[in-house]
Amino acid sequence: MPLDALITGRIATLAGETGFGWVEALGIRDGRVAFAGTEVDLETRADPHTERIVLEPDEVAIPGLTDAHLHLAGVAVATRQVDLTDAATMADGLARIRAAHEVLADPVAWLEGHGWDSDRWGRWPTAADLEAVAPGRRCALWAHDHHALLASRAALAVAGVDRDSVDPAGGVIRRDADGEPEGVLYETATRLVVSHVPPMAPRDLEAALVAVSLEVLALGVVAVHDPGGVVPDPDLGWSYPAYAHLSETGRLPVRVLASFRDDALDTALAGGLRSGAILGADPDGRARIGWQKCFADGSLGSRTAALLADIEPELDRPLPPDRRRGVWITEPDQLRALVERAAAGGIATQIHGIGDAAVRAALDVLAPTATRVPFMPRVEHVQLLDPADRGRFAAAGIAASVQPAHLGTDAIQARMLWGARADRSGYTWGSIAATGAVIAFGTDAPVEPFDPWPGIALAVRREDPRWPTGTPPFAPDEALSVERAIRAACVDPPRSAREPDRGRLTVGQRADVVIIPAACLAEPVEPGGALARCRPSIVMMDGRVAFEA
Repeated sequence: MPLDALITGRIATLAGETGFGWVEALGIRDGRVAFAGTEVDLETRADPHTERIVLEPDEVAIPGLTDAHLHLAGVAVATRQVDLTDAATMADGLARIRAAHEVLADPVAWLEGHGWDSDRWGRWPTAADLEAVAPGRRCALWAHDHHALLASRAALAVAGVDRDSVDPAGGVIRRDADGEPEGVLYETATRLVVSHVPPMAPRDLEAALVAVSLEVLALGVVAVHDPGGVVPDPDLGWSYPAYAHLSETGRLPVRVLASFRDDALDTALAGGLRSGAILGADPDGRARIGWQKCFADGSLGSRTAALLADIEPELDRPLPPDRRRGVWITEPDQLRALVERAAAGGIATQIHGIGDAAVRAALDVLAPTATRVPFMPRVEHVQLLDPADRGRFAAAGIAASVQPAHLGTDAIQARMLWGARADRSGYTWGSIAATGAVIAFGTDAPVEPFDPWPGIALAVRREDPRWPTGTPPFAPDEALSVERAIRAACVDPPRSAREPDRGRLTVGQRADVVIIPAACLAEPVEPGGALARCRPSIVMMDGRVAFEA
């Protein structure tokens, strides 16, 4: 049978376990790779109706990328919020909040935002700060890491949060010296307020999901693992219907594995959901069920990552003794129970673990289920890993889902808060890879931008042009080669979902092809260079051009 499409030039198939697997021609039929080899061999299989794509000498083709940790629905919502991610000072951020407040006609409408950073702003913002620029307004503003929420006085009042409120399990209400809530809520305490914020309307959510997905696709990302939202959705009545409807109507631009938070486990089990099951009525749809998402700990920036040893002291804002090793959002025994219940119902679990204590606990509870669930269990983030635990991912069949962009954002802070541990045990992707473990790259948008390429470059170079002049590379011995980093973006995410037909350009695989400048794969990689700035000219899904610059 003749080929539907023929691509000739330098093509990285990523065949095998090492190397780029270069070929000079790729034949596509019925959406899959039918042949990979020499141009001479393929010419005999083409006919006048075969679509031909000839790569320029300075171009290469690679498999489509999968973002293993992109809150796609969260990014969709963030597009309608006040963006504070590049507000360099508190004054700048508050000015943006004032401007947003002044254009809201409804006095009881909520003002939502994201991206503030207490380290960048010099101190923790307060409800009093908000009252000065948005008096009487109900405000709910996520911190950069989405592990802390800044709430206004009106928002706290709606939620019933006052000096008599008790910190919820796994959460903290930040208070002043007199015990009054200051406005910042950490971890599970954020739910006290966000549960009162009206969700985005279904039609608006679907439109935003499509728009964001098209932007993601243009970067070479053909699939997304959405680890779920930060807002409780125990009935699975928010993002799942949107994904299902987009999928069954053929309007979802990328493939999506949509995970759910552990507060929805009862709903998932009662509905017979399983990891890998289709969302929607179309059996060939692009949306499927992902993992159960649990949280072991918090984050670096919010000082809530669970640690094996105390955080480094900060004289200007000391932590109470019971918080110097972070916060357990979910205690290990509770994690184990959630993981086992999900596994019994055919649902794999991914656990958010940033601190070394949290990662160890996640490995402990996930290991017994690794062979009993449809997908590989995963630990998300793995930012601080005790050396004794490095080999446990490969040994137990657990994937390390990491977001290299966090190194660029967190390096200075990690060295400050984790001291010598940071360079010794932080972001140890090279050591994990050396054990043969699956390392799935993601971006963690909207915490970071959804452009995957700067993170891929960081994994190779371990330097960021945003760092102050003279900042040394972060543990350069942990650097990956360009080839291994590309595999972490293309091969390992679908491998973690046990998808045998995605991530490579070998015979039988889905023909997801991304054409990029050859300079993107050249070594040495420079900070902010060609790899970090990579932009595809063509993106194909299932053998069809889905994006063309």
